[in-house]
Amino acid sequence: MKKYNILFLCTHNSARSILAEAIASTHDSGKFVGYSAGSTPGTSVNPIAADMAINMGLPAVKLRSKSWDEYGLPNAPHMDFIITVCDNAAGEVCPFWPGMPATAHWGFPDPSLVEGTDEAKRHAFRDVMIGLKKRMDILAALPIEHLDVMAIKDELKDIHSKA
Repeated sequence: MKKYNILFLCTHNSARSILAEAIASTHDSGKFVGYSAGSTPGTSVNPIAADMAINMGLPAVKLRSKSWDEYGLPNAPHMDFIITVCDNAAGEVCPFWPGMPATAHWGFPDPSLVEGTDEAKRHAFRDVMIGLKKRMDILAALPIEHLDVMAIKDELKDIHSKA
């Protein structure tokens, strides 16, 4: 079975995109290899996102904020899909992605901005994780290998409204 590389983008690559990378990489379908990056990566991964990603099975060594420039280099993995998960990243001019991958925006509020108790913060992260998981489940259920490029692009964009 072909594995599809999927890059999740968020400005700082510290919370939502990290969770998305973990969900894609550990998805039950086994169809995806997740990656994440940001336009202005932070200095560290949010501790709640890191804890959740590790609990999903993502190796701790993969938990670092990365620049999206890493994935535009000639030796970078070829991406099949690129998905922005924050509104800021969706509005930025992205680098050239080799192979012209299908792109979409699956926006979520930034859970790291939630104030209050640790439980309230964790709840915000769980909400994002659940939303991302629903979208990945829909993507995994598609007969990707039988769709043409335009159909894949349309389906990828429609997933945001289906979940």
